[in-house]
Amino acid sequence: MDKKSLIGLGLIAAILGVWLYFSGPSKEQIARNKQIRDSIETVQKEYAAIEAAKMAALPPVVADTLKQTVNLSESDKSIALNDKYKDFAISAVGKSETFVIENENVKATISNKGGQIEKVELKKYHRPDETGSLVLFNKDSTNFSLKLNAYDRSRLFSTDSFYFKSVSQTASSIILKLETSKPGSYMEFAYSLKPNDYIVESEIRFVGMQDIISQTEDQLQLNWSMLFPSQEKYIEKEKKAATIYFKQTINSPDYINPVKDEEKELSEADIKWVCFKQQFFNSTIVANNSFNKAGSFIKSSSRPNSTTVVKSVKSELGIPYNHGADEKFSYKFYFGPNHYYTISDYGWELESIIPMGWSIFSYINKWMVIPLFNWLGFMNLGIVILILTMVVKIVLLPIAYKTYMSGAKMRVLKPETDALNAKFEKNADPMKKQQEQMALYRKAGVNPLSGCIPLLLQFPILIALFNFMPAAIELRQQGFLWADDLSTFDSIWNFGYVPFINWAYGDHVSLFALMMFVSTLAYTYMNSSMMPQQNNQMPGMKFMMYFMPVIFLAVMNDYAAGLSWYYFLANMFTFLQNWIIKKIVSDQKIRLKLEANMKKPAKVSNFQKRLEDMAKQRQQAVKKR
Repeated sequence: MDKKSLIGLGLIAAILGVWLYFSGPSKEQIARNKQIRDSIETVQKEYAAIEAAKMAALPPVVADTLKQTVNLSESDKSIALNDKYKDFAISAVGKSETFVIENENVKATISNKGGQIEKVELKKYHRPDETGSLVLFNKDSTNFSLKLNAYDRSRLFSTDSFYFKSVSQTASSIILKLETSKPGSYMEFAYSLKPNDYIVESEIRFVGMQDIISQTEDQLQLNWSMLFPSQEKYIEKEKKAATIYFKQTINSPDYINPVKDEEKELSEADIKWVCFKQQFFNSTIVANNSFNKAGSFIKSSSRPNSTTVVKSVKSELGIPYNHGADEKFSYKFYFGPNHYYTISDYGWELESIIPMGWSIFSYINKWMVIPLFNWLGFMNLGIVILILTMVVKIVLLPIAYKTYMSGAKMRVLKPETDALNAKFEKNADPMKKQQEQMALYRKAGVNPLSGCIPLLLQFPILIALFNFMPAAIELRQQGFLWADDLSTFDSIWNFGYVPFINWAYGDHVSLFALMMFVSTLAYTYMNSSMMPQQNNQMPGMKFMMYFMPVIFLAVMNDYAAGLSWYYFLANMFTFLQNWIIKKIVSDQKIRLKLEANMKKPAKVSNFQKRLEDMAKQRQQAVKKR
């Protein structure tokens, strides 16, 4: 071969090489093809593992795909995978990985399978008798996913079926990417934790997805479900408190009754937040703007026979999607305690999940009890409750004084009331007897109802504490004397199952409840001895006065020990107050004052006159019959 032929062949080879270089696949395409080949190889390997493990580690949809493709050629497998998952086929298989972001309060574990938070630990809390962080939920008890309709509406996908890739991560933030087969089209889930906070800032980003997601959809559905794991000493107490709260943009927060199984549509207005509330902690999703009301609902289901699962809860929320080339939906999670000051600072009305009591009663807890618990939180909570009782008793001292004086006046009038009872025997006219009694009280300057009104004024405090104490996270795992947790009942004797007794009283003896019961009986006896004439007139009322503490014992035996401790202290301080007042104001001085009043001309108020007129009219009507 001559020189010219060699040069010609060289030129042809060079031209061919240049042509192959420029006409061949790009680096991106080579990488993507390699990724597909790797995915197919992974399919083959995972199929063998599935057969050995009976497909326990993969969801059914992936297992079904692997069964259909395992015996096909490599090209046919690729076609089958693409047909099954379309543009998401590239992310349909992969290796499970987890990533951790954390701050001083929260440790969140995020899975690349679905790009979801699969586990949350609260570092400053722990389960009873355990030292590790409290697990709010784990991968076996939660699911978070976004439903995606394919462009041709032939498939409905869920993000929990796909594997995301970490594209950016720090100690407190991460961005996970869901790739598609179309270059420049992907989704991202972003999570970040602020320092010393319980908030996980979150965002879903859609980039170039307008030709992948169906054009007929103007919103996507976000699914979040959870099985509440037991976190406290007594799961039955948790089951009575666990439920779902929600806040719509135009309404006050509302909830599903904890004792009901219910599915509720949230179609009245767009939704600001949905809260999965447990006894002392909650997991809440909050939209920066709002979730769409269309198709949104919440569902709560009980697990009465489970000893580890408190309740099953689920929510489905609509998020807007406008088919833009680059758009996002921003929201956040709150993972933390039901602590009033912590959650009220966010300004979402999330503090409504804490039972404060009815209407105006709630302000007693907001303005007095909670501030006191937090100001004196460095002290033992049993001592703080003692201080709370002292504060309440000092505030109510004027009322207690009036209550005592009313009973004392009725007591020193016993000679007159006994004479009146002797005058009107059993067959006498009761209306006439009542009129003369009222005349006697009016002449002596005694109001028989003045002892009841102060007691009614104390009632709101009792009701407010009755609601708040069992839910107060300040009392959780706070021991005092023999009780190891003031937020639930103390037990000095567990006697087991006894027919009827368990239903009416329980299977244990609470010493704090027993102390409250005994002190209440003593208080009842003291009141009865102060007003014996009223007991003689209303024997049925006397029975009720002694029977109610028995009912209260049955209730408080299974209630928060901190509340029984408060009621016991309240009774003891009442004894002390009455003893001091009795030393200062003797019955003899009260008697002299009443005798002086009876010598004065009686003054009749308009109200008293109307009562007497009504009594006379009734008496006349009876005589006419």
